[in-house]
Amino acid sequence: MLAVWVEQLLGFATGALAAIREDERYPTLMAWARDQGPALVGGDLSLAQALAPELWSQTPLARLDFAAEPLARPGRNEPCWCDSGRMTRHCCGAVSLPGHVPPHLMWMLSLRDWKGDTLKAALASGRAPAQALLEAGLIAAESGQRGRAQQILESLFERADWLTLPEQAEPAFEILIDLYQERGFHRKREALLDAVLDRGPLFLRGVALERLCLMHLDNDDLDSARAAFVRAQQALPDSPTLAYIEAMLLLHEGHEQEAAERSRFWFRRLARQGDLDPDQLQFLADLAENPGATLADQLLSAEEDLAEPLVALQALLESLHVAPRLEIRRNDEDHLEYHSTAREDTLFAAWQKVFRARVESEAPMGFDDDPWPHAGEWLPALCAHPEWLDAPAVVQSLALALASRFGSLPWMAPSLFEPLASRLERWLEQVRSEGEGNFPWDDADNAMLLRTGLALVVGMERGARARSRELAERLLTLDDQDSLGLRELVLDQLLREGRDRAALELSERELGGEGDETPPLGLLMGRVLALYRLERPDEASEALAEVRRHNAHVLAMLCAEKPRPVGKGGDGVAEPGSRAEAWQYRTLMRDQWRTTSGALAWLQAQMAD
Repeated sequence: MLAVWVEQLLGFATGALAAIREDERYPTLMAWARDQGPALVGGDLSLAQALAPELWSQTPLARLDFAAEPLARPGRNEPCWCDSGRMTRHCCGAVSLPGHVPPHLMWMLSLRDWKGDTLKAALASGRAPAQALLEAGLIAAESGQRGRAQQILESLFERADWLTLPEQAEPAFEILIDLYQERGFHRKREALLDAVLDRGPLFLRGVALERLCLMHLDNDDLDSARAAFVRAQQALPDSPTLAYIEAMLLLHEGHEQEAAERSRFWFRRLARQGDLDPDQLQFLADLAENPGATLADQLLSAEEDLAEPLVALQALLESLHVAPRLEIRRNDEDHLEYHSTAREDTLFAAWQKVFRARVESEAPMGFDDDPWPHAGEWLPALCAHPEWLDAPAVVQSLALALASRFGSLPWMAPSLFEPLASRLERWLEQVRSEGEGNFPWDDADNAMLLRTGLALVVGMERGARARSRELAERLLTLDDQDSLGLRELVLDQLLREGRDRAALELSERELGGEGDETPPLGLLMGRVLALYRLERPDEASEALAEVRRHNAHVLAMLCAEKPRPVGKGGDGVAEPGSRAEAWQYRTLMRDQWRTTSGALAWLQAQMAD
């Protein structure tokens, strides 16, 4: 019966609202209620007459600056407010409504219908109930009206009194954050997060901190992600989401064993509380057993239309046949060259018909178009034709596509990137088996293998650090010009593994050259950190002086607790010596300075000198 009433109420209220909007006068509504209203409530005239005044009293009227014009509820022996001429006790007072009438219903329906300046004025009036804004915003978002949803939900969170926000505001907050992200309103997103963290209700502050943590992870800013997680833990210590976020954070930091231990801790703690639904409890149990695999499964299941093809791709890569040999030659300059064969070209041509996007030849990693909108075509086609992966050009495209979407997620490395790395490593072994000799980027089709290597190094950097570093080092032995910029990445990984002597040797070898190019900030700072860890403070101070000549901003940026983020240039590249370069280094490596005992304090002291 309740479902029937809800359906009847929505139908009647929608019709009533259309009648009211004709002239915003009560008699017009009552004429409609007696004439057309009964058909919407099961033919019951008495119910239609009794319901209409209730809805009129809560309807916002444009002629009154969106205030309502509520009717005084009559006494039992007073004339009924439906204008029937009878006493209330013999008219609407004798009718019992089948269910509840939400007091915000007509506002919600109005917000759903108003457009343009009328909607803008209604929102600006500040009269809309929070629940009406919440429901109208969610309806607009679910129906794909992103601009309307953003406009309405912004009004919800611009309210002066945050304490009046309904508990259901949590999904609306997350939707608005997502809308800002999707539509490129990054300053609005940051301002909303700051406002919620500053004065929002506790339940929203926890959600904001969780989202902030995830945003920092997406940007590879592990130190800020860790700080946001600690704040979230303080705000909502018993939130099940914290188990999920901490597992992600620890895996990003390379602490696989600790991720498993903490996941088991969360499962024991939250299971004892007994207030989780079965699905939440099962997820925590899976997380405790294998954090990486559970996060990977969750990610794939959230991919909607691509979930099944991606699972099929994982299965294909797991059982992939051994890579065939390539055609490797030695040229007149004693360089080694890979030459694509006719068969490989044929396989790549078949792949390209479904993949469509083409690799940018002048860019280390990139396409002329985004391949993922068409992934529903090329993923199943590849699974149906695994022989396509015999062609390095196909492996290159696939590795670049996967790195662009999953390269920052450590739990995706085992199933997506490591199988492709095995394939590439077999080809690189064949290149080296041809004898000593350089394998330059610009010669023949060498760039295909080298670019594939870069994509796989990036894809495994978080989830398979040792293998990522080993592959990068192998690529460096083949292409000693470092066309891919791998030396800085290898240095960072050596520092994360605590191999400080090896890191120092690499940095000094690279910085000791006589080239005219400005050395990367990462190499300069890597040498300083390695020297500090090896307890060679005088040499570290000398190396730091060179850093300060190169970039005057990096020390202050590294030591600050909450510096303002700095974007890169229009081409996405941070200029040497700029604040953007300093910010980029901070996001990548501050966690290593923070976790090195006394390192940040030492930098502070060096700044003071």
